[in-house]
Amino acid sequence: MGVDIERFLAVLADEVVDYQVPVVDLIAVQTRDPFKVLVATILSARTKDEVTAKASQRLFARASTAADLAKLSEAVLQKLIFPVGFYKNKARYLAALPAKLAEFDSQVPQTMESLLTLPGVGRKTANLVLAQAFNIPAICVDTHVHRIMNIWGFVQTKTPLQTEMALRETLPEEYWIPVNSLLVAFGQGTCRPVGPHCDRCVLTKECAKIGVTPRKSGRKGVAQGVERLVSWNVNGLRAAFKKGFLESVKEMAPDVIGLQEIKAMVEQLPESLQNLTGYHGYFYSAERKGYSGVAVYSRKKAKAVIEGIGDRRFDSEGRVLTLEFDSYYFVNCYFPNSKNDLSRLDFKHDFNMLLQQFIEDLAGKKSVVVCGDFNVAHREIDLANPRQNVKNAGFTPEERGWMDDFTAAGWVDSFREKNTNPDNYSWWSYRSRARERNVGWRIDYFCVDKDSRKKIMNAGIYPEIYGSDHCPVMLDFLL
Repeated sequence: MGVDIERFLAVLADEVVDYQVPVVDLIAVQTRDPFKVLVATILSARTKDEVTAKASQRLFARASTAADLAKLSEAVLQKLIFPVGFYKNKARYLAALPAKLAEFDSQVPQTMESLLTLPGVGRKTANLVLAQAFNIPAICVDTHVHRIMNIWGFVQTKTPLQTEMALRETLPEEYWIPVNSLLVAFGQGTCRPVGPHCDRCVLTKECAKIGVTPRKSGRKGVAQGVERLVSWNVNGLRAAFKKGFLESVKEMAPDVIGLQEIKAMVEQLPESLQNLTGYHGYFYSAERKGYSGVAVYSRKKAKAVIEGIGDRRFDSEGRVLTLEFDSYYFVNCYFPNSKNDLSRLDFKHDFNMLLQQFIEDLAGKKSVVVCGDFNVAHREIDLANPRQNVKNAGFTPEERGWMDDFTAAGWVDSFREKNTNPDNYSWWSYRSRARERNVGWRIDYFCVDKDSRKKIMNAGIYPEIYGSDHCPVMLDFLL
C-alpha cells in the first residue's frame, strides 16, 4: 500500500495541535538561542520532557551562555541537572563544552560535521540543533520517527540512521524540520511504542500497521458473573495522578483495583482520588510520610476490611490491605524490597512467611485473591536478563525459593496459568530506555488459592499503560 506522506503529515499537523509539545521544540519557540537549544537537546536524551524542562530551567538560571557555563564545576552541574538520564555523563559533556566551542569562536557551529565534534552530540542532537536553532533543513530521526515511518511502510529500515538516509531520498524537504516534532508528539500521545491507540488514531483506516499490536481496551470480553481485578504499583499515587491515572482507570474499567506504593496519607491526596467516582476507596498508609502504603478502590462496598497482618514491623509500613466480599477475599500486598545490598532479605523472608500464613487462614473460609508487587521474578522466563541478575535483589535463590514453596503449597500464579510466553514484564528500570526495549521483570502478580484455580477466567498485563515504572496487571475472576 502506498503512503501519501504529505496527507499523513497534514492530518497529524491538525491532530497534535493540543498534544504536549516536545521540550526541545518548546525551548526553540521560546528562544532561538543556539546555545540553549544545544544544551537542552543534550539534556533531553533518554529523559522525559518534563524532567528536561525543569533541569534546563535550573541550568539556564545559572548559565545562559558558554562563558557562564565555563564557571560551573562538574559537581555543580550534576546537582543542577539531576535527575536527567545519565546526568553524570551529561555534566561531564557540559563541563567540556565551553572549551570545545572556543574552537568555533564560542559560537554553536552550523554544520553537521562540526556539531559532531562537540561532547555529547550525535546525529540526532546535531540534526535537532540545525533544524530548531538555525532552521537549516535537517531530518532528526529518533525512535518515534524511525518506528512510525516503518509502521506506515513509508520506509523499510532497521536503524534510525538508515531511516534518516532513506527519508533524505524520499521525504520532500519542506517536511524535514517538522517531521520530528509531529511524530514525537504523535508517538508519545497516540502511536505509542507498546500498545498504540489504534482505536482512536486519525490514520487507523489508512495505516499499514506493520508490526503493530494494538492495545487492549476496557471490559471487552468480560462475561457476566466475572469481576475484572487490577493491581498496579503506581510508585506514588499523586505522581500517577498527574500522569493520567484517572484516564487509565477509566480505560481498564476494573471492578476492584489494588494499588501499591501510594506514598501518601489520605489527606494528602486530591479530592478526586480520595473519592474516586464510582468506587469505594480504602487506604492503608505507612506511618512514614512519602513511603510505601497501599490502597484499594472497589465498585462494591466491602463487607469487612482488615489492615495489616498482625506484625508491627510490616504493618507500620502499610503493606497489606484486605477487603472481604461475598465470595472472596481481595488481599492487596506490597512486598518488601530486599535492597541492593540484600540487607532486608531476612526482613522480607519474615514478611513472606507471615503473609502466607495469613492468606492460608483466609482460604479456609472462602476464595482468596492475593495481588501486588511481590518484588521477585519467580523464574528465568520472568525477566529479560536472568544470568546477570541471579544474585541480585528480586532474583536471589532465597526469594525465588519462597516462590517455589508458595506455589508448591497450591497458590496459583494466574498469569502463568494462562500464558507461558516469555517477554511479558510488569516493571522496567527508568534507565537505558529499558521499557522501550522491553528489558524488564515480571514482579507483579495475581495469585489464587488452589481451590479457586478454575475461577481464573483470564489474566494479563497492560504494558501499554504508563504512569509508573510498573504497569498494571489484570485478573478476570469468576464469582
